[in-house]
Amino acid sequence: MTGAARPDGCRPIGEVLADARRRLKRLDPRQAYGAMQAGALLVDIRPQAQRAAEGQVPGALVVERNVLEWRLDPASDARLPEAGDYGRQVIVICSEGYASSLAAASLQDLGLANATDLAGGFHAWAGSGLPVTGARPHDECHGQDMTHGSGT
Repeated sequence: MTGAARPDGCRPIGEVLADARRRLKRLDPRQAYGAMQAGALLVDIRPQAQRAAEGQVPGALVVERNVLEWRLDPASDARLPEAGDYGRQVIVICSEGYASSLAAASLQDLGLANATDLAGGFHAWAGSGLPVTGARPHDECHGQDMTHGSGT
């Protein structure tokens, strides 16, 4: 903090994240893979540069974070056909499982009660040996310091 007092009603991001996660039934990579096989929609919210560097999950719908709610809200004129209806299970994935928790909670606020996220994000998915396409060699994308503070 820069020395300025936090305004009344504001909460630190750690608290906001914890509140979001209390609402979710987060899935590990194997659970998410099984849910996809059963018809769940896996939505990758990582920016294009991250997907290019890290790889992608085959079958995942790519919807960058800045348009997620508009593309998945069944009541939105801008929704994607893959979004389905309010009952479809949606699993949000980011790089490490932080931004995806906030995004999944936002989808729940829209009425998508079965929205959740992938604990550990894409890194956990790839680390579990599940299918990945387009990944750069290990030392190019994972050799950098990827802390949880990256927000994705």
